[in-house]
Amino acid sequence: MMSDERKEQEDGRRAGERAEKPVRADAKRNLDGLLQAAMTVFASSGVDAPVREIAEKAGVGIGTVYRHFPERSDLVVAVFRREIDACADAAPILAAEHAPGEALARWMQRFVDFIAAKRGLAAALHSGNPAFDPLPAYFQQRLHPALRSLLDAAAAAGEVRTDIAAEDILNAAASLSMHAYAQGPEHARRMVSLLVDGLRYGAVPR
Repeated sequence: MMSDERKEQEDGRRAGERAEKPVRADAKRNLDGLLQAAMTVFASSGVDAPVREIAEKAGVGIGTVYRHFPERSDLVVAVFRREIDACADAAPILAAEHAPGEALARWMQRFVDFIAAKRGLAAALHSGNPAFDPLPAYFQQRLHPALRSLLDAAAAAGEVRTDIAAEDILNAAASLSMHAYAQGPEHARRMVSLLVDGLRYGAVPR
């Protein structure tokens, strides 16, 4: 007998096949809204939440979800990549709006938010599904250069020390955040703030 999840998936796929391909100018915005809805549902109900719940949250039909993401893993990967991109894209924006040291500190807090999103996806990401295998490389490809640019600017301004590896800071911040979140998001933020304060030790003022 077909499970409820499989039946919903098959019904959604058939609905998606019957629907016309979106041609509206706001299609990208709608897709982004769908991914945001999925992230919200995953955070509250877990990655095994019914796809219908995600569709209702996004205000779209279930066929629209399956048209974009035939498998649940496709949706999880898209959500995770979206969160990585949002975090990486914040680096140049912060660099343009703040002094180097402040931009670095603010981006590290943005990274804490990313780790919080990653916690909501942890069950799927560690499931052994090969669909998730490329994600660590994408993480490095996008986030290492983003942090490196901020570190270099802060070091050139004499606001942090110069012998810092972006990979070490990302790993340290991720470890701090994952453990500190057990005591709430503000505790995680405070721990990462202390980490950033430590980067200033040994800096040579310019």
